[in-house]
Formats: sequence, C-alpha cells, structure tokens
Amino acid sequence: MPELGLEGLLLLIVSAFLAGTVDAVVGGGGLIQLPALMVAFPGAAPVQLLATNKLGSIAGTSTSSITYYRRVHPDLRTALPLAVAAFAGSALGAVVASQIPRAAFNPIVLIALLVVGAYVIFKPEVGRVEQLRHSGRRHYLAAAVTGAGIGFYDGALGPGTGSFLVFALVGWLGYAFLEASAKAKIANFATNLAALVIFIPQGAVMWKYGLMIAAANLAGGYVGARVAVAKGVRFIRVVFIVVVAAFAVKIGWDLAHPA
Repeated sequence: MPELGLEGLLLLIVSAFLAGTVDAVVGGGGLIQLPALMVAFPGAAPVQLLATNKLGSIAGTSTSSITYYRRVHPDLRTALPLAVAAFAGSALGAVVASQIPRAAFNPIVLIALLVVGAYVIFKPEVGRVEQLRHSGRRHYLAAAVTGAGIGFYDGALGPGTGSFLVFALVGWLGYAFLEASAKAKIANFATNLAALVIFIPQGAVMWKYGLMIAAANLAGGYVGARVAVAKGVRFIRVVFIVVVAAFAVKIGWDLAHPA
C-alpha cells in the first residue's frame, strides 16, 4: 500500500467529511468518498477500496442515525425490518464483492454517479409530503424487500446506497423526505456493519487511512444530520451535485484515457 502525501491525505479527509455531511442529508456519501479512494489509490484492489470505504461510512451513519432518531423519532416498526433485511443483503453482497474485477469497477461507479446525480437534479421537490402507498403487512414487506435489495448492492459495491434507500422509501413507500432519511440512516448503518463483518476477516481494510476517513466522516455525519433537521437540504443538495459531477468527470476521463 503506497504512502500518501499531504495532498492525498487532504483529499481523503475533506472528501470523507463532505461525504458524511452529504450522506446525512440526502444520502449518497459513498459517491464522494469511494471515488476519492479510487483517485488516491489507483492500484488498490476493489475489495480494499470497498472495505476501507465501509469503515469510514459506518462512523458517519452511526452518528447521523443517532441524531435523526433523537430529533425525528422514526417509526421503528418499519425501520427495523428494513435494517435487518438490509444487513442480510449486504453480508451476501460483500461475499460477492471480491469477485468484481477492477476493469468493471470504474464504469459501475460512473453509472451510479450519473444516475443518482441526475435524480437529484431533476427531482428537487421529491418527498415533501408523506403519502404512504402500502399499509399493514404489505408495507413492512415492501420495506424488507427494499432493504434486502439495496443492502445487497451496498455490500457488493456501495456508492449511492444512502440515496437509493431514501429514494426508494420516498418513491415506493411514500414517505416524506425527512422521515425517509431517518429510516435510511438506520438501514445504512446495518449495511455498513454487515459488510465489515465480511471484509475485516479477509484483511481487506486499509486501517491507517480508514480510521482517518472514519473520524472525518463521523464529524460530517453529525454536522449534516443537524443541518438536515434544522435548515433543510437546498445548500447540501447543490454541494452534492457539484462534487458528484467533479468525480464523474475525473472517472470518465480516466476511462477515456487509460494509462
């Protein structure tokens, strides 16, 4: 593992703080943090990048989920089956992650960047009013299916998971944005934990840098959750779009001009 210089360390720390902040508000912090790791460690195996990203992400999601729970009081009757199913799906996905070749990694991340970035741009008003589309057992089943499917994606790859959870809870289940964000953070914590349960025994985590980004992500998660609850999401949404666009350009350039 190469030693990073000051510029590389600053890239990781600033990106991790911003990722934690953005993830707490609109989800998708991995779309900032994982590409930063890809840029900093171009020779690392995909499973190393994923595992180190998870270590950073779990710090942010733990902080933001606690902050949301205290301030929003999300309904755990939906959040818990969502999280349990997400944990199981993520563990299975993490088992698959080591089979992803590096050649396929950049294109998948680029597609995730473009899809979620476009959604954020073209759906700025989504989730303002809660209109649940299911009731009773169908509601909880829909939550569990959402958790399992997105959890598998998170364990296998990961970037955009927070956003996908929020958008699924808003678009499919009908939650308002803030309530969806609170539930998504609980589920995202579960997916990160499950992935680490698989990755750590494999020795895939780059601990030195993972702990650095974990500290920055934790601080960002605390700030972002407070901003989301107190002031809304417009400013963070703009930052999210700008940063995601920058990484999309960088990864797209790398794909178009391979070394």
